[in-house]
Amino acid sequence: MATILLHEGPSVGFEAPFEMLEACHDRVERTLSLLERLRLHLDRLDVVDEQARHAARDVMRYFDLAAPKHHEDEERHVFPALREQGQAALADRLQAEHGEMAAQWARLRPTLAAIVDGAWDSAAAPLWEAFVVSYRRHIVDEDEQAYPAAAAAIDDRCLGRMAEEMAHRRGLR
Repeated sequence: MATILLHEGPSVGFEAPFEMLEACHDRVERTLSLLERLRLHLDRLDVVDEQARHAARDVMRYFDLAAPKHHEDEERHVFPALREQGQAALADRLQAEHGEMAAQWARLRPTLAAIVDGAWDSAAAPLWEAFVVSYRRHIVDEDEQAYPAAAAAIDDRCLGRMAEEMAHRRGLR
């Protein structure tokens, strides 16, 4: 049986905030892939084993803790810079998507909690699929449009404050 466990990726420091945001997207992608592998694992076994419980806990931990901080980073730093660049429509759409993805997560999370408790209902699969599709589309838009535009609008002094604030909110400085 192939492992479904999440593997850590390379780490980036807060001194490079946009690289940190991109590294967070890499972690989101790994966690979304874990969610997809978890579903295949459960469908194949039709029983919840310890590997499935562990994977469900990993997905919950990421989307409960790290993802909201990442979204807050973007809402505090990236979206205002986009608005200053005259790209308010993009910033508004991405911020609205954060709300939509949070609502999707609120519906999906109980299905993972059930797995931790030993229960799997394959009827949850469409929720999982919609969440994965939404997040992946959102990440592409941020990586290809939002981050480059925002990075061009933020001077070195503001970039330093952005880095400090991101680290401080995580209790790192």
